[in-house]
Amino acid sequence: MPARHNHDDERDLWDTYATSVTREIGAPVMNWTQYAGHGPGVELLENPSTVLEIGCGTGRTLAYLAEQGVKATGVDMSPVMVDAVRERWGGRVSFHCAEVLDFLRDGVEQYDAVYSIFGAVWFTDPAKLLPLVVKALRPGGSLVFSHPPAIPGAYGPQGMYKGGFAGRAQFTYRYSYTPRKWESLLLGAGFPRAEARILEAPEPDHIGTLIGRAVAG
Repeated sequence: MPARHNHDDERDLWDTYATSVTREIGAPVMNWTQYAGHGPGVELLENPSTVLEIGCGTGRTLAYLAEQGVKATGVDMSPVMVDAVRERWGGRVSFHCAEVLDFLRDGVEQYDAVYSIFGAVWFTDPAKLLPLVVKALRPGGSLVFSHPPAIPGAYGPQGMYKGGFAGRAQFTYRYSYTPRKWESLLLGAGFPRAEARILEAPEPDHIGTLIGRAVAG
């Protein structure tokens, strides 16, 4: 099991990241992979009326969906990030600054889709997160997520220090599993249907993208 870590330290880690990426947020975009114009698009969400992005980062995907008439909500634990995206997209999207597990536990709203693009699904213990996502979805609603595939042989929680290997020990975890394991985790959390696959990169021998999708009963 991962060691317990301080949420204040984790928030500081994401504030540092936010400071580096919010100087130039860019235009609205819908992209599940780390390669521009590569892979599936909004069809993975199956035409939702309402969405929640967990670990919403720069908010560009939420802004894209809002432009399509979707009621878009995002949650991120970094105050720096949320302040920046509220300033940029706040007229179209509802943003919340909270730790994702707390937000889902306290929430009463349900959504047609919950999604994560290199976001909270990658950085939150699935045993805690996935059952809460099930409750946050309307019947027939979908969870869709993407992140890099696990490095072969390196499965489960993977520790990540902030700012290299010297100084105060601030860290977080990424959760990496095979597609088959992700499917098992999703089914075990209460989704009746689940699938996960690795989409190859557009160039040979480059890092692909793991894409998971599950539908609530």
